[in-house]
Amino acid sequence: MSRRRLQLLLLAAVVLVHAAADGCRAFQIEEATVDDIQLGFNNGSLTSRQLVLFYLDRIARLNPLLHAVIEVNPDALAQAARADAERRRAASPSSSSSGSCCGGLHGVPVLLKDSIATRDRLNTTAGSLALLGSVVRRDAGVVRRLRRAGAVVLGKANLDEWANFRTIQGTGGWSARGGQGRNPYVLSAAPCGSSTGSAIAAAANMATVTLGTETDGSILCPSSSNSVVGIKPTVGLTSRAGVVPISPRQDTIGPICRTVTDAVHVLDAIVGYDSRDAKATRAASNYIPPGGYRQFLKPDGLKGKRIGIPNGFFNFPNGTVQQIVYQQLLDTVRKQGAVVIENLDIANLAVIQDVLNNGEQIVLAAEFKSSLNTYLSDLSYSPVRSLADIIAFNNAHPIEERLKNFGQLIFLVAENTTGIGALEGAVIRQLNELSADGLEKLMQDEQLDAIITPNDLVSTVLAIGGMPAITVPAGYGKMGVPFGICFGGLKGYEPRLIEMAYAFEQATKVRKAPKFLHGTF
Repeated sequence: MSRRRLQLLLLAAVVLVHAAADGCRAFQIEEATVDDIQLGFNNGSLTSRQLVLFYLDRIARLNPLLHAVIEVNPDALAQAARADAERRRAASPSSSSSGSCCGGLHGVPVLLKDSIATRDRLNTTAGSLALLGSVVRRDAGVVRRLRRAGAVVLGKANLDEWANFRTIQGTGGWSARGGQGRNPYVLSAAPCGSSTGSAIAAAANMATVTLGTETDGSILCPSSSNSVVGIKPTVGLTSRAGVVPISPRQDTIGPICRTVTDAVHVLDAIVGYDSRDAKATRAASNYIPPGGYRQFLKPDGLKGKRIGIPNGFFNFPNGTVQQIVYQQLLDTVRKQGAVVIENLDIANLAVIQDVLNNGEQIVLAAEFKSSLNTYLSDLSYSPVRSLADIIAFNNAHPIEERLKNFGQLIFLVAENTTGIGALEGAVIRQLNELSADGLEKLMQDEQLDAIITPNDLVSTVLAIGGMPAITVPAGYGKMGVPFGICFGGLKGYEPRLIEMAYAFEQATKVRKAPKFLHGTF
């Protein structure tokens, strides 16, 4: 029996003993939202400690099947107990705080993608054995904000190793530390990545709140594939400080949850200026609305919105589930009062979507090497200090890192780069022009509030422009495999995207809990 498997079994035994003593198993938390949890906290039917125990039990039972979680936080119960004590003090008649200490995420457990650093007893490894045991100097910027909001850090979620930037063919939701993530709806279906574990965990009720990261599709794709809500914020709206990087132009951190409301709770907590990511967060902070984002959770949020349907995305054969369902969903959008404009062309779409021909891969490789080496150099301790060290580690551990299966071609290409030179600068200018002349111009010319596409198919178009999107569950295809619908817009369009995504979610109520079905494709 592996050491990791033994640890999970021991954890399960401990959790079950505590749970039985604490009465947490009597509380039916499956599919509970952040608002449900806060109601339970406030009426005394639930404590943070009980909630953490529930999720630890759920992880111990499901993780051997789903491989969504890499490790749980040994201090999670202590954090939960502290949150409970803070809530009791705030509710005391003699308290001067009158309950004001406890916001929407206070006492709520959060799972973090394992590329988001925490200064505690958890590892931060991007799923790689090469970083196991490394020590960060401080919490990531978004983690610092979550702790300030009173959230409990429950653990680290699995991911495509190195956020799917090690190999051209991708690792399909696998990492050396976390194993192969599995779709909780149909276990043989692709879970997508790179924020694989975050989406699986949210879908399977292993946590209500999770965080993912995206460079190009890494929040939107797993959210669509696992029937959850993912918000890809405008680049810079959330700090990237303390997150294992790929690209300072495209990286962003966002929530993955079961509902739009829950995702917005998280977004409100994590946005804002960070001196350690000053340039990007200072500029994007101008987009943050006074009063936060929850004010845009409007049931009539589709009314009067101009929504574009670009050509090249809804190419499903007539009679297929996706073709039928998406047509029904677009009809729903119209019935909710939106103006739907079809047959729109994004200029140079084929070039934008071909990351090899548009040069995106060239720039990303150079940015990755430089950014990763900077991240590694800032660690208090690390067994590796450069991309070259990681390549050497993988070569020395070919079985554990599955070099025969996946290789490390992107790593090798990145290691041969020498920074952002004339070629890379020219490519960046080309990408900026493709974005400006493409989706940005289309939305401005047509005065669009959003475009709608299936799943994450528009991710590269959004990525090169640093633009936001929200994906919402849309339906279930062959054998019950989920698919989503994506609302994308210009930088700073989060308020109107939230209005539309929430109204769509409330009008359709598509999401259902997973059944862990077996099947063969």
